[in-house]
Amino acid sequence: MTLPASLAGTLLAIVIMALVTYLTRSGGVFVMSRVPIGPRVERFINAMAGSVLVAVITPMAVHGDWGARLALVATLGMMLATRKALVAIAAGILAAALWRLW
Repeated sequence: MTLPASLAGTLLAIVIMALVTYLTRSGGVFVMSRVPIGPRVERFINAMAGSVLVAVITPMAVHGDWGARLALVATLGMMLATRKALVAIAAGILAAALWRLW
């Protein structure tokens, strides 16, 4: 599917992406409302969060540039030091920005 590079095409793309996002999130809530949350399901959900994080970060570490790798190291180091996610994210952004500025 191709959309024209115009205001109408841009707005249509935004509406389609918003609809897909809404359906995905509401579908997850709908499905999980019918699943009894026992210890086994809770362990699965907790493990899934970590695996999604690894799936997002690994390609950046392997195929990213040195700015991306430095951002990952800075984020990890700051998270271990402060245990504050927002501070760690800011450190990663700052590290990547400074690397690319240099």
